Amino acid sequence: MAAYAALLSLKYIIQQIQLHPRPPISLHQNQADSLTDNLNFLQDFLEGYSYGSSISREAVDVLESRIKNAALAAEDLIETRVVDQILVGERVSSSDFHQDLEMVIQDMVFIKKDVMEIKENNIGIEDHLHINSSTLGGAGSSSSPSTRQNAMVGFDDLLIEVMDKLSEQQSNLRIIPIVGMGGIGKTTLARNVYAKPLIMHHFDIRAWVTVSQNYNVQDILIEILLCISKDESLESLSAKSEGELGERVHKSLWGRRYWIVLDDIWSAEAWDKVNLFFPENGQRSRIMITTRVSDVASIGSHGIVMDFLNEEKSWDLLCRSVFEDEDDCPPELEEIGKKIAKNCEGLPLSIVVIGGHLAKSKRTREHWEYISENTNTIVNLEDNERCLKVLQLSYNHLPVHLKPCFLYMGVFPEDNKIRVSCLVKLWVSEGFVKPINGKSLEVVSGEYLQELCDRNLISVHKRGSYGNIKFCSIHDLLRDLCLREAEREKFFYTLVVNGTWDVVAPCEIWNMTQLKHVNFDRLELPDPPTGGKDDEFVLGNLQTLTNIRNFKCGKEIVKRIPNINKLQIFYYEEPQGFLSYCLDNLGHLHKLESLRFSLNPINKPSLNDLVENFILPNSLKKLTLEGTYLKWEEMNTKIGLLPNLQVLKLKASSFVGAEWETVEGQFCNLRYLLINMCSDLEWWTTDSSSFPRLEHLVLQQLDKLNEIPSGIGEIPTLQSIELNLCHDDAVISAKSIFDEQEDLGLRVRVVARDSHLESLAGPNFQVETW
Repeated sequence: MAAYAALLSLKYIIQQIQLHPRPPISLHQNQADSLTDNLNFLQDFLEGYSYGSSISREAVDVLESRIKNAALAAEDLIETRVVDQILVGERVSSSDFHQDLEMVIQDMVFIKKDVMEIKENNIGIEDHLHINSSTLGGAGSSSSPSTRQNAMVGFDDLLIEVMDKLSEQQSNLRIIPIVGMGGIGKTTLARNVYAKPLIMHHFDIRAWVTVSQNYNVQDILIEILLCISKDESLESLSAKSEGELGERVHKSLWGRRYWIVLDDIWSAEAWDKVNLFFPENGQRSRIMITTRVSDVASIGSHGIVMDFLNEEKSWDLLCRSVFEDEDDCPPELEEIGKKIAKNCEGLPLSIVVIGGHLAKSKRTREHWEYISENTNTIVNLEDNERCLKVLQLSYNHLPVHLKPCFLYMGVFPEDNKIRVSCLVKLWVSEGFVKPINGKSLEVVSGEYLQELCDRNLISVHKRGSYGNIKFCSIHDLLRDLCLREAEREKFFYTLVVNGTWDVVAPCEIWNMTQLKHVNFDRLELPDPPTGGKDDEFVLGNLQTLTNIRNFKCGKEIVKRIPNINKLQIFYYEEPQGFLSYCLDNLGHLHKLESLRFSLNPINKPSLNDLVENFILPNSLKKLTLEGTYLKWEEMNTKIGLLPNLQVLKLKASSFVGAEWETVEGQFCNLRYLLINMCSDLEWWTTDSSSFPRLEHLVLQQLDKLNEIPSGIGEIPTLQSIELNLCHDDAVISAKSIFDEQEDLGLRVRVVARDSHLESLAGPNFQVETW
């Protein structure tokens, strides 16, 4: 939310001014203390209130607006003062600034008093934000779902899988979670299984309970008893205590095979409070839960993860929604209809809503073309904004610290694949991330991202070499929700500056001690100023330097970036060659974990001047080399002994020579190895002791490599081998390794130029022709 983000941002600015060795402005200590006190109080309030409290949404909206405006006003005053001080210097009077700031502080004091009064006197009406789930066509009411079965188009395989899990022979009680984002079809899947005659006859007792966000344990127990006993009445059960109800549920289920569906659970806490009432009676009983939150799904070990429908299944579901039992789609509408289905991005709720609209409107090509151009707009308006209301519940249930980060996703274009390393830094830069002792803000920001992924609000698009999330994305309907909420809260004001290549940083960059991340398409760093003290011109907070051209690795520069974590450097040869660059000093960067090092030499002899003393720090976890023309025997002295190296990418011409023989005991922590376009390599000799933890091996365009060493197949951790346009003999050796290790789950993917290798294909050995 905008108010919470504004508070965090203002707190961060105040902290930076107070910690700065030479602050551009000074705050009176009384004002700084008063601001901090009020900010902490209001932050605690926003973190503490919930939508289930007695504070009405109207009251909260008014408070949030006042909090946001006051925080932004203070931030504007401080930042404007900083700019004026830098531009004009001492001629700027500070009295007006402190008077204006005092007025803002007093405004915050009044807000604090109003909040305290609301909390003490319990002002407000019963929260009405919670939407009755029966109006959404998703969560449903407490009535038996067997009378409201929906067609399960596109999920036939999941339907069979769920039925198998329910009817399998294991006698112990099993928990079966179904997890996925709002509108993905979790409840519909459960309903369809619930109504199957085979399943109905398999269990002695069935009960369906909708839990939802504002759950009540007593109500849950009452619903179960009403489902399993016709003799019970709501009036008589409501008079009993939670303990009495729980005891009756336990006795009713004991000795009988039961199946309980707990639909729409939002927290593990809700499960913990009802779990003890379900007996483990050895009768092959089952409990199914549906949830949007992956953490909740972890309470069971036999879960079903529901993903988006592919284009074919989306089209099938749209046809069923539009035409029902009629003939197939008319030929003249099929092409545009498939486009409409694709625009729904695989979300069943969206497809069903748009299908319902098409079913009751005129079936002309012109109208369907209009629908295809305005799919999201129509989905969001149809059935009283049915889709957005379902997704709104997920947003409402977010902890307050995650709401600004989620709303921020609206700034990215539709269908954008968002680089996570950039996203988490943007969240930090915007002040959305709350500091946690012992963790960097970037680490906390990454944890925020994982939380949003666990809640199925952000999708993982691509993972990196060792399992980290590299790119993420957001469904268009969720992005629309972000935009709508952000507009309501006036959240977006985000400033975009497009850079250019060949930027030369000004010398003043060495005075920017708060810099954390520097990322340009191509940047040259100037020499640091001379004559300063040892602690001057030190960028102690700098963690990332990317795309630095002709990085001068002298001692004076290295000692001024002591905490650099990620470094990307490339060199274009100058007339005097590479003699002025001292790469041996890289070894002094003891916090460096990721290094990308590229060369583009005019002539190879001068290259030796640069790489001869190439020294790497032991802290490295990820290394990418390109154009370095190192000899394979130098691998043993420069890289193989790095104790923490997990990812090694050897790109075009990084190493030269016909033979690579590894030495025993090297690459002790390497998980991922890529060799690309090292065209001289013919023979590679190694055994499993050199790569004891290797998980993924990728070989690309190695035209002369005769075979993959058989010792690679003996590595117990090996999960996959990929060969892309490599020598046929190398592919055949990969097949031999696969045949020996197939039982251990090894996967091999081959991209070949000739189709004759397709005869090697089989389960887990994939062959594609380029």
